[in-house]
Amino acid sequence: MAVRPGRVTSAKIVIAGGFGVGKTTLVGSVSEITPLTTEAIMTSAGVGVDDTRNVPGKTTTTVAMDFGRISIDRDLILYLFGTPGQTRFWFMWDELVRGAIGAVVMVDTRRLADCFAAIDFFEHRRLPYLVAINCSDGVQYHNADDVREALAISSDVPVVSCDARSRESTKNVLISLVEYVLSMRRTRATAPA
Repeated sequence: MAVRPGRVTSAKIVIAGGFGVGKTTLVGSVSEITPLTTEAIMTSAGVGVDDTRNVPGKTTTTVAMDFGRISIDRDLILYLFGTPGQTRFWFMWDELVRGAIGAVVMVDTRRLADCFAAIDFFEHRRLPYLVAINCSDGVQYHNADDVREALAISSDVPVVSCDARSRESTKNVLISLVEYVLSMRRTRATAPA
């Protein structure tokens, strides 16, 4: 993903995490186009399947994906694909990650277990990811080091805080991911064979 002056480069990024963690909100807050969302009204069919105790007031859910676009500068455009959070929709993840340079795993520290599946998914596929602690209620309950330890992730995986409702905050998360991916690629390129 080398960027040359005067040439536009595009990259695909996947936004993943547990049910109701803020994936749709993140894509919507940062997208420069009207985001495509596949939100559906939650029905009685989800009772006993979708745990809404920790997301009071949630009445809709992503059933396929969210899509948005942001130009980081005139040379770099990011295409964002938000995954559905419920396990019954995970069969789509393989298609959603095809061609992605990296992923953002959204985390609500009150429900850390909800992000383990996403972390396992990306580690198994060796897709670079970072962890974004969503502090949408204005409170960060645990610091980055505590979250890293609780998730048992490598020390090189970035853990950042964000407010999924804030364009500037989510833009910074995406920039951090791109910088991490570029750093990993440079390290691999200079490593002895």
